Amino acid sequence: MCGRYTLASPNPAEVRARFPVGESVEIRRRYNVAPGDDVLAVTTDREGQPRGELLRWGLLPSWAEQPDHGLKLINARVETVARRPAFRSAFERFRCLILADGFYEWGSPGAGPKQPFHITRADRELFAFAGLWSIWHASEPHQEPEAGATLRSCTILTTAASPKLAPLHERMPVILDPDAESTWLDPATPPEQLSELLAGLPACATVLRPVASAVNDARRDGPECLQPAPDSGQAALF
Repeated sequence: MCGRYTLASPNPAEVRARFPVGESVEIRRRYNVAPGDDVLAVTTDREGQPRGELLRWGLLPSWAEQPDHGLKLINARVETVARRPAFRSAFERFRCLILADGFYEWGSPGAGPKQPFHITRADRELFAFAGLWSIWHASEPHQEPEAGATLRSCTILTTAASPKLAPLHERMPVILDPDAESTWLDPATPPEQLSELLAGLPACATVLRPVASAVNDARRDGPECLQPAPDSGQAALF
């Protein structure tokens, strides 16, 4: 799965140079992005042109009755995304890029507490998770946000973990090849071609390192989340 990630290393100019986010969307460093947060993404407008925006992490289908429904849908499995009612429409028409430079996973090689790891591309470059997005409209006066308001939200696709990451978790987020990003966004891309894009990065294209326990607290979102873990020898097990 993917339950926390980062967009910590680049400055806003680097992000805008790498992705078509435009000038109006706010970009800030994030060291511990958690479900329910607003996240930086690239979606498409009615004409299919890319645009940057902030989406709430946790996809809320347009037919959901309450906005808290989406907090359960932070991830979608590539094996079933085209069939599940919660994701089917978004997979067909509302695909997005969710911008990041790393993600966290926790491993428990022994009897002690789980050790957090930060996983990045081997070249440490920016990347995009394959994502889906949705627009939800509040219709009842008692709903939050208020009636008539909209909530734009997203989910991150996951696939089977590579051999390098499998000791930590059986799933990993889909990191798109840069050459595949525009194809993933294009509303005209046929379903069979979409499936080819969702294999994820090979094991040789990722690196991981143990980090300090500060990231365990979702309320913490500073550089301390990426501090190296005290030397415990656990990294050698992975």
